[in-house]
Amino acid sequence: MPCKDTTSQINILLDNKDHLLDFEYSKMTCSKEIGGGTGFRDFCLGKPVDTLSELEFDDLVVQLNLLDTENQFLLFLEWSALGAALDQYQGKLIPDEQDRYQIATIAYESDQVEIKQMVLAPSEMPKLIPCRKR
Repeated sequence: MPCKDTTSQINILLDNKDHLLDFEYSKMTCSKEIGGGTGFRDFCLGKPVDTLSELEFDDLVVQLNLLDTENQFLLFLEWSALGAALDQYQGKLIPDEQDRYQIATIAYESDQVEIKQMVLAPSEMPKLIPCRKR
């Protein structure tokens, strides 16, 4: 994470059969994408919600061939946000007030579902590098 501004959001689009059409994981204040270079998004596109909810982090690190710890951390952020949002959507995870994953909206259209979730900062963060130094 390049700066101390770590509150983020994930926006998810599903088709009417609960297959992932797209998701975007970004910082709340500046909309800077988090992750993105890990290949996780492309890996997930088209997969059903129940399959995505069962993905294991360690397996993804191997499948996506992520060798450095920064990319692994960014993958963890994407993976945990997507998994929590989909688990909440399916009723498998009931958030409480201290939970870092909070569904903001779930909007149903005739051909798709849009899920928006706010993600608070993780309890442990890696060393922060200011954006201006990247």
